[in-house]
Amino acid sequence: MEKEIILTIAPLTLAYLGDAVYELEIRERLVMSDHSRPSALNRHASRLVSAKGQSAMVAAIEPMLTEEEASVYRRGRNAKSPTSAKNQSIQDYRRATGFEALMGYLHLAGQKERMNELIEAGLAVVDPKAAGRKMCDADVKEVLPQASEE
Repeated sequence: MEKEIILTIAPLTLAYLGDAVYELEIRERLVMSDHSRPSALNRHASRLVSAKGQSAMVAAIEPMLTEEEASVYRRGRNAKSPTSAKNQSIQDYRRATGFEALMGYLHLAGQKERMNELIEAGLAVVDPKAAGRKMCDADVKEVLPQASEE
């Protein structure tokens, strides 16, 4: 999708998509690297996708953002949300909304590598155990040999 079109999408709509995209990225990393019980995986993922976890991610990656990415983040952070933070500070909630808007933007723009680069950099600071866990296609073929036969 063209950037000009993506930038016309409301920041809270980008955040809606970004929330799902980021959670899927985190779950995939955890599943492919940690074969724990689902309840343990869920607890770990929940910490990373919470507003507090996403706010910490932003703090880690903010210096890396391009001018355009920072603009998308600020639009999401400053958007007036009809819901309020539950068990989170308003600051964390708004920063998380900005982070989710950025993830939604990068996803729609087809910038998966950049999205993964930012997630990886943030995880290296926020949760080093979860960093470096994104599997490449070769790793998937090694774990799932039938995938290479299709």
